[in-house]
Amino acid sequence: MRLRALLDTDALGLKLLGGEDELDRSVRGVMTTDLRDPSRYLSGGELVLTGLAWRRDAADSEPFVRLLVQAGVSALAAGEAELGPVPEDLVVACARHRLPLFAVHESVAFATVTEHVVRQVSGERAGDLAAVVDRHRRMMTSGPAGGGPDVVLDLLGSDLDLRAWVLSPTGRPVAGSRAAGPALLPPETCAALAAEHLSATRTGRRAPHRVTLDATTYSLFPVGEGGRGPRSGRDVRETVLSDWLLAVEADAGDWAEERLDLLYGVTQLIAVERDRRDAARTVRRRLAQEVLELVQTGAAPAEIAARLRVAAPVLLPGLGTAPHWQVVVARVEWQDGEAETGPVAQTLLEEILVDRLAAGPDHADRIAVAHTGDEAVALVPLPAVAGEHDGAESGVLADALLASVRDPLAAGLDGDGRVTIGVSAAVHSAEGLRGALEEARHARRVAAARPGRVCAAGHQELASHVLLLPFVPDDVRRAFTARLLDPLRDYDRRHRAELIPTLEAFLDSDGSWTRCATRLHLHVNTLRYRVGRIEQLTGRDLSRLEDKLDFFLALRMS
Repeated sequence: MRLRALLDTDALGLKLLGGEDELDRSVRGVMTTDLRDPSRYLSGGELVLTGLAWRRDAADSEPFVRLLVQAGVSALAAGEAELGPVPEDLVVACARHRLPLFAVHESVAFATVTEHVVRQVSGERAGDLAAVVDRHRRMMTSGPAGGGPDVVLDLLGSDLDLRAWVLSPTGRPVAGSRAAGPALLPPETCAALAAEHLSATRTGRRAPHRVTLDATTYSLFPVGEGGRGPRSGRDVRETVLSDWLLAVEADAGDWAEERLDLLYGVTQLIAVERDRRDAARTVRRRLAQEVLELVQTGAAPAEIAARLRVAAPVLLPGLGTAPHWQVVVARVEWQDGEAETGPVAQTLLEEILVDRLAAGPDHADRIAVAHTGDEAVALVPLPAVAGEHDGAESGVLADALLASVRDPLAAGLDGDGRVTIGVSAAVHSAEGLRGALEEARHARRVAAARPGRVCAAGHQELASHVLLLPFVPDDVRRAFTARLLDPLRDYDRRHRAELIPTLEAFLDSDGSWTRCATRLHLHVNTLRYRVGRIEQLTGRDLSRLEDKLDFFLALRMS
């Protein structure tokens, strides 16, 4: 906006004291200050409002005005509410430096002037940005990418002073403006924002979703069709675990419709980039699908090895030797069993693996995931390790796989869905790939036998008793645990004796009285009394290995 427009606005009650020839200057912002040197807080183009508290005598006006001019401000407005009429020495100093000077009548609050300037400048910026966004949309949809979502987020930062990030459904920062930067948003904040977005989407709340974390308010915009929700004609469960979101550090609750439309336009641009990245995964998905079909149909190892040689340069460009491979299997299940789960499991597994394995921008392109039925299967290449190691150290670990994404995914599942994942050991050749696939599937079944919405298990657990537990019929499991543990639970309910926690601690301490008593902060005699009560109620002897094992399995199955 121009200075002349301020003078022409009667509601502001501004009086021009000097600088009539400079009224065509533009105003890019407003700042209120009574500092003697506010220059470090100025970026140029501001209307500076001051109550003159910095002025002790006439000699202070000249250095104050000189600092404002050096900072590039557009004009100075001095209030008359506290000290009366604007002093002549300030008028002279502004005239000397060609800085327009206004007097603000005592009846007009600085907040009124500030609100008017911000509203006008914001509206102009939004109009300019809308034109830029529209031009960028045409660039991205008709030809090569116009710089990706980072460019559009930079526009939000430079033109609307909005810090913004694009996040995946697991909370991984996909892009951020230079002013914001993905690294400046803590991982726990990213996870919390993703969880809030997924929860709001599943419950059908209207976007934008607003959430306050550590006194900072964020507005969350879904990156989908039109930016206002999941793609039309599809079950929300088919997209909620795969669609990105735009997080803006601002409260959009009182935004004008024009500004909301602008942000939704930005989400459409981001959706174009997401679709472009999905298309770039087509080759890797096809390679994984071909390998999976060969493995499942019992193809000769030589044929599988030939296909792997084709896949290796795509997934690990520049690798001189054949890599090792791991297989990761994932399944998304909904209680009603109606929504299609194979494709969403494929996209979700890609996202989880990128989140865990992407050490740089190129690493995200090394994930190959196929899907068959309601199951997604990932082929993860690992660089061959010299010596006796099998490469597992650099591979996917089930325990770490879901560490940072468990909360967001649980929110997206919203109580009626589950994600279960199994991870194989690393294999060195095509001959081992079929076994790795079966190993990953068995591990996923172990994960599925555990409580919780999001579970994973690794190949290490298949050499343990936990491999057997998922395949014990439910009625047998219930009868076994009830026979051993129900008497203890009943006694605990009546007497608050904590026999179950005591039993768990005793077994975890390998039957050591001293270690267990220390762990429970009990006297050894008290511990002996509790263990004796357990043996009396169950008819078992905790000094016998067989009875210890029975109790251990009952606790694991309960």
